[in-house]
Amino acid sequence: MIRVLVVDDEELVRSGLRLILEAAGDIVVVGEARDGAEAVSAVARLRPEVVLMDVRMPGMDGLAAARLLAGPGMPKLIMLTTFDLDEYVHEALRLGAVGFLLKDTPPRELAAAVRTVAGGQAMLSPSVTKRLIASYADRAPSRAEAARRQLAGLTGREEEVIRALARGLSNAAIGRELRLTEATVKAHVSRVLAKLGLANRVQAAILVHDADLG
Repeated sequence: MIRVLVVDDEELVRSGLRLILEAAGDIVVVGEARDGAEAVSAVARLRPEVVLMDVRMPGMDGLAAARLLAGPGMPKLIMLTTFDLDEYVHEALRLGAVGFLLKDTPPRELAAAVRTVAGGQAMLSPSVTKRLIASYADRAPSRAEAARRQLAGLTGREEEVIRALARGLSNAAIGRELRLTEATVKAHVSRVLAKLGLANRVQAAILVHDADLG
């Protein structure tokens, strides 16, 4: 069973998310929280694998909580938002959240997203997430230059992989495009993330976009 913590200031939303997730059969909601502060406390107490958290809440919002919850050994963070283009979600992705969902996401897709991130993959949609990154990335010259310097140490093959990753391609799709096995692509992705000091594929995509290479 995948252990999930649901965080939203509206009780009705929390109850609805619980019903949807637990109907999936392989997901259990181990707790609920009304704001970021309660979420941080609940994570320490309940040790969920995935935290499904609203971005905008009174008190400590989801962004502030993400700063405290992102990192090695912490649960995977999925941010919830009402709008698909939300600068707060973009910042949460920078902090290490593995993706975001709209609150009107169909139940089947919601459960699938939880399974995806619990399995260690970031939610990098070729459409919505890429549009979010493109709309809110700060493309200041200083950031672009810093991003290019950070990417300069990659080999030619590693750069091909990270460019494809930034387009939202899965490991299997990258393998087909570059004529590599999926296992080889997975090894390249892991090596690239480690070399760049990044937590996940979403942060890698943002870096490529900042460098204007995507």
